Amino acid sequence: MKVKMLSRNPDNYVRETKLDLQRVPRNYDPTLHPFEVPREYMRALNATKLERVFAKPFLASLDGHRDGVNCLAKHPKSLATVLSGACDGEVRIWNLTKRKCIRALQAHEGFVRGICTRFCGTSFFTVGDDKTVKQWKMDGPGFGEEEEPLHTILGKTVYTGIDHHWKEAVFATCGQQVDIWDEQRTNPICSMTWGFDSISSVKFNPIETFLLGSCASDRNIVLYDMRQATPLKKVILDMRTNTICWNPMEAFIFTAANEDYNLYTFDMRALDTPVMVHMDHVSAVLDVDYSPTGKEFVSASFDKSIRIFPVDKGRSREVYHTKRMQHVICVKWTSDSKYIMCGSDEMNIRLWKANASEKLGVLTSREKAAKDYNQKLKEKFQHHPHIKRIARHRHLPKSIYSQIQEQRIMREARRRKYVLGHLTLSQYSFLTSLSQLTKNKQTKNLPFKGIVYVLLSPLEVFLKTSLGFFLFPVKRGEQ
Repeated sequence: MKVKMLSRNPDNYVRETKLDLQRVPRNYDPTLHPFEVPREYMRALNATKLERVFAKPFLASLDGHRDGVNCLAKHPKSLATVLSGACDGEVRIWNLTKRKCIRALQAHEGFVRGICTRFCGTSFFTVGDDKTVKQWKMDGPGFGEEEEPLHTILGKTVYTGIDHHWKEAVFATCGQQVDIWDEQRTNPICSMTWGFDSISSVKFNPIETFLLGSCASDRNIVLYDMRQATPLKKVILDMRTNTICWNPMEAFIFTAANEDYNLYTFDMRALDTPVMVHMDHVSAVLDVDYSPTGKEFVSASFDKSIRIFPVDKGRSREVYHTKRMQHVICVKWTSDSKYIMCGSDEMNIRLWKANASEKLGVLTSREKAAKDYNQKLKEKFQHHPHIKRIARHRHLPKSIYSQIQEQRIMREARRRKYVLGHLTLSQYSFLTSLSQLTKNKQTKNLPFKGIVYVLLSPLEVFLKTSLGFFLFPVKRGEQ
């Protein structure tokens, strides 16, 4: 005889103290939970809605400059220290924790064209319109001392950009040519050029540190090898590139910010075609900077907005703007991958969250678990139409929205013109006659009416999509 007995272990359901949470037994058998997927869908929908409700990315505005902010630099050792250069020649050092300026100095006469920090963080370099390169101590002068640069190099032409080597006491400047300098010398070690126009930006590769790239006014991007002191490769785009940025995790990938409103990600092993074209801006892209993870980058544009792009996507996942923010000149992603800084024309530096709905401060273990669970749910149901529409919806300024609509019409017109331009006269006549047949339903007297009637409907759908409703205008009631 079989005897079944109930056996309960008190450790499975009894609390150790009154402060513990009640333990709830759960059976994971899927047959006992027939509504698990609808329940998870509703949780994913609510999590997506709450993400948009709590999306408050703007953190602070650092004001103090008396002219537009032209360049930014990060401290390599301190997360809270940021350097900025303005159009009036002033350089300021900021403490992001206190959100205050801790030091201001008049570095140049005219614009500060570029600023970069030494890899050890003890000093920084600036270039300006006064044809000088200056090295400054990161710490301010002592009591009674004057603000003087450590070294000053007077050049023959205006320098438009500067970047420091990631491991050695070497830095590069650009202007009429790319110059490589040793910190202890007043003359460049070597000079490299490929073309005749002025070079606007130069950047060292953070992984293969002897490689550097530059972009010039004659629409080209040139890669150099510092060891050979010669240019390596060159790619020419349709419009001018303002700056480039190397991927900090993949040595051969870089992204270029172009005047044609797009960003182009290239693999330097194959420069014939870009790996990805990132489209969403409606004006010239002025600056770009990668996240330390190498999975995303942020771009600054003349259309008064900044956008965050995944590296492998052609569209942005986030757009930031304010009513007062004007043309954004420079942008940086902080070294902890949590914040974004941008400098704009109206003399302000703004601090944003990289994840708009992220909660700041210390999270409890339950909050972390809930956050991870909601993130997995959103990833599971991200392609559902309702959730996808809510997740990608963004409010845009009227100027940007109207420009997006205008550019969409222009793209459709170019595509329609391209398709029609590649049709011969006989093909165009044939397609027009087919459209008239289907419109008037005059296929019953044709000997091959069955075949024609079957084939015309898919053909009409194809023509409507490819020719942009040119041959088949949509009537009221067909939508």
